[in-house]
Amino acid sequence: MAWVALGVGQLVAGIGRPQGSPVAAVGSAAIDNAPSAVKNFAISAFGSHDKTVLVTGILVVLAVLSAAIGIAAMRNLRYGYIGLAIFAVIGLAAALTRPNATPWDALPTLIGALAGGYALKLLVRAAGGRRPVASASGPAAIPRPPRPRDAASQPDFIVPADPALAGSAPSDRDTDGPPPAGQADRGSGDRPQPVSRARSGPPSADPRRAPWQPGRRSFLTAGVVALAAGGVGTLAGRSLSERSNVTAARSSIRFPKAAHPVPPLPSGVDFHIKGLSSFVTPDSSFYRVDTALILPQVAPQTWQLRIHGMVEREITINYHELLKRPLTEDWITLCCVSNPVAGPYIGNAKWLGASLADLLREARPRAGADQLICTSTDGFTSGTPLATVLDGRDALLAVAMNGAPLPVAHGFPVRMVTPGLYGYVSATKWVTDIKVTTFRGNFAYWAQRGWSQRAPIKTESRIDVPVSSVSAGRTPVAGVAWAQHKGIDAVHVRVDRGPWQQARLAAVPGIDTWRQWAWEWDATRGSHLIEARATDATGYTQTALQEPPEPNGASGYPSVTISVS
Repeated sequence: MAWVALGVGQLVAGIGRPQGSPVAAVGSAAIDNAPSAVKNFAISAFGSHDKTVLVTGILVVLAVLSAAIGIAAMRNLRYGYIGLAIFAVIGLAAALTRPNATPWDALPTLIGALAGGYALKLLVRAAGGRRPVASASGPAAIPRPPRPRDAASQPDFIVPADPALAGSAPSDRDTDGPPPAGQADRGSGDRPQPVSRARSGPPSADPRRAPWQPGRRSFLTAGVVALAAGGVGTLAGRSLSERSNVTAARSSIRFPKAAHPVPPLPSGVDFHIKGLSSFVTPDSSFYRVDTALILPQVAPQTWQLRIHGMVEREITINYHELLKRPLTEDWITLCCVSNPVAGPYIGNAKWLGASLADLLREARPRAGADQLICTSTDGFTSGTPLATVLDGRDALLAVAMNGAPLPVAHGFPVRMVTPGLYGYVSATKWVTDIKVTTFRGNFAYWAQRGWSQRAPIKTESRIDVPVSSVSAGRTPVAGVAWAQHKGIDAVHVRVDRGPWQQARLAAVPGIDTWRQWAWEWDATRGSHLIEARATDATGYTQTALQEPPEPNGASGYPSVTISVS
């Protein structure tokens, strides 16, 4: 039943609105309404696989509850319909409360529920669901088969005189003829009296038995048909959803030459130490943390950006017009606010895009404006400080990453990239709307959930090598440090809380990227604690105070315990 409902719902969603898929809608609602502690746990425990885990969990819960509904429906089909209706209401509420919802988003759930109800009815019938029967606690009136009425006093019903005889198996004595010898009719005169007898006829005529008793084969056949229908619907829906896949569009894009190209990387940006994060993070391993359960498939020819709100001049620009503007290249490190101390949710890439500051200056923000509410095509919002975008850093409407069009998972066709701010306030993917407004009374997605409205990235470092054990002798201790739009000036390392030792630093092309560091350690046998700290170009040194990511980023020294043999 549930599989059929989901398959049909996916099919309908694939025809028109992929985000209206019941599982996608419920999953997105779960992401939006989960407590921050749950979100933090999911990100820390599952990383970029958190959405796969969520969908799997939804399907498991749905399977268990569907089985319970099926059991209830075997007793009374009405119970099954009630359970299915509850699921439909949940799916409708989830679909219609999405930020960009339309009435059409209700269709996948509605049609899927109807298909599920029909499948439930067929499966219950095939399984031989119970139907109301006469009470077995005492005599019951059994309708007499129609017969000619030759006596006005002939009763319409035969009432069993002895409850023990009611419903007993038919025998040769259960006839309409005279009673056997020795069993004279009781009463006076020639008036016939009701006699005690069981109803004759085939077993199916017994009113206490279900009128239809299907076999195992019919149930298995119905089950296979239901599984096939759900599978076909799911696959067809996925295929239809992928009609709008933008892979072909990505591969056909050719970018004009950058008006402001980035200089070649200086020598020495990478120490090439085994296990140390490379200066350039490949697209395939660049972290992804967002709220999109289904990746938006936005075709470049349909994309446009609207800039409005507290501006003198509203601007709407399409993809072709964006590419005609002067394009800027820059190396920029992005970091997620959910990144724990020494965590993996950080990466460095070369970005290409148009200047967001230039577009905003053309729109001419009004006095008092201090925030940009930036909205993704899937309804997600981020709140970016206006002053940060306008202070001269390369805040971009990025169209390319590491020399190629943006991957869909990283915001194709256009995303924001703003150096120095955590991603949830600076790096909206699939951006389609920017409203110039104020921080007062205007809260973006994560700010509504208790996170800071202004989120500059903290000066931090990470130890990449060694990991757990090494052999005694000279061994490198190395990692990366970052302080975007400030720059890293020094990294120090200490062992077993001894004196701090200064590490050597790799070259960098600018102040908006992370920086590799390395220190040679004379390792001695035993177990040792290694810690690191970074100092940025403003003179600030990374704090030892351990703080969780919420509400404005984690802090503390990164540390590893190493066994030396």
